[in-house]
Amino acid sequence: MSIIRLTQGGGGEATANLIKEVFWSRLNNFELQKGNDAAILRYNGGNLAFTTDSFVITPWKFPGGDIGKLAVCGTINDLAVMGATPLGIAISFIIEEGFALADLETIAQSLAETAQAAGVAVVTGDTKVVNQGAADGIFITTSGVGTVAEGIKLGGEMAQPGDQVLVTGTLGDHGAAVLLARGEWGLSSELQSDVAPLNGLLLPLVEEFGNKIRVMRDPTRGGLATTLNEIAQQSKVAIRLQEEALPIRPEVRGLAELLGLDPLYLANEGKALIVVAPEVAIPILESLQKTSLGENAAIIGVLEAEHPGLVSLRTRSGGERILPLGSGEHLPRIC
Repeated sequence: MSIIRLTQGGGGEATANLIKEVFWSRLNNFELQKGNDAAILRYNGGNLAFTTDSFVITPWKFPGGDIGKLAVCGTINDLAVMGATPLGIAISFIIEEGFALADLETIAQSLAETAQAAGVAVVTGDTKVVNQGAADGIFITTSGVGTVAEGIKLGGEMAQPGDQVLVTGTLGDHGAAVLLARGEWGLSSELQSDVAPLNGLLLPLVEEFGNKIRVMRDPTRGGLATTLNEIAQQSKVAIRLQEEALPIRPEVRGLAELLGLDPLYLANEGKALIVVAPEVAIPILESLQKTSLGENAAIIGVLEAEHPGLVSLRTRSGGERILPLGSGEHLPRIC
């Protein structure tokens, strides 16, 4: 009898196969199978973006944030990368019996402060308590809805050969910070998660540059490499990165090397990948670098027509390395 494995929740090839074989085969509609971070729905003559997500991170508190902040930011960011102005968020809690009330209050305060700072209200929700052993502390599920201005169309299927790829900041910070917070290797660092709401960073770019921006994605589970593979497959293009252009903190790179991990597959929770027309790459980069969340932004690669679906890395030594979709999970329970 086949059973679900942990790797099937990692965001890589195993996850993609699970979604296609179990869900897409039964829930067959065009919008779902685009595979974007939010669906775009026509309503009353306008466009609404709708998204949903679940958060099962362990530990629930980590340097730079906690599960409450993560849930709000993750939902806002899935809307923002589709060019949507968030209208409201729904949050549902599954709490294990025995979870400390003080910890739940900390999480509630964190998500309230994050939502307020981002200018987005939590407008509805649900709470369930389950027996000890039926969950691992606390799980959170969210949904979010936002409005998309007429004429704005973003999505993984919109990329074109010649477009350039930008990232809004350093890569792998969240995955590395959570890994260290688990304390399994006796390592310590001042590194913090990058978890942050991106609507204030991304939506002004959409307003200014419109459809010169083709795709925006937040590279969470599976990191940069997995997200770029998804875009390459959706748009049927190849993506070539330049290793020397990738912004990776020395402590993230060092930790990854020590543990045999690849920082390009580590999760991010406050960064966005942006695929843009070549003529606006420099203006967008300059706009990003003027902000606190985008000060480490960089142009990291280009889209090509040959070998569609392939993502590769041009190394510092001049070699070429293929970045596959990935078949497993670097770190389970990362978001």
